[in-house]
Amino acid sequence: MQSRRSAAFLLGGEISVNRIAFGAMRLPTNGFRGPSRDPATGRAVLRRAVELGVTLIDTADFYRSGDGTVRANTLIHEALSPYPSDLVIATKVGPVFLPDGSFTHGKGADMRKLVEENLQSLGLDCLDLVYLRIGLMEVPHGESLAERFEALAALCEEGLIRHFGISNIDIDHLEEARSIAPVAAVQNNFHIA
Repeated sequence: MQSRRSAAFLLGGEISVNRIAFGAMRLPTNGFRGPSRDPATGRAVLRRAVELGVTLIDTADFYRSGDGTVRANTLIHEALSPYPSDLVIATKVGPVFLPDGSFTHGKGADMRKLVEENLQSLGLDCLDLVYLRIGLMEVPHGESLAERFEALAALCEEGLIRHFGISNIDIDHLEEARSIAPVAAVQNNFHIA
């Protein structure tokens, strides 16, 4: 297992994870908010990923099928709980879903509810890494993240979050976030498609 150790790094200076993570966005649907995929297949894929050495799963409570019946976090909890001791789950908060299925940008006051929904759906007491996702598909240049990031920092003080990340940002967002709390990870648009 030498190659497994050499591929690892410390997240936030303390949590060892492999460099290749498993992204859970397409577990519930093939695309964002499309028709449901078979939940049994999703659970099998998750179990196999962990068997193959995945130690970091990237998810979000808003990763769900268009009708909301298949959710990535629920599949992760069903397939992998009780979680292996070396498994790290990173999740994202930011978008808030409206009753009609559309979504909007969350505010600072929304962060507690979003974090609690992730804790509940994953069956956890504390989230290893929470990314604040700002904007939807495009980086919202000039938009402040301070109110939302301060709200997340307060949840960290309560023990609900271990580390912070930010997603869909520019350098000004990173500097603003770092002025509030340590940033353990940045996740921007980079994928095979």
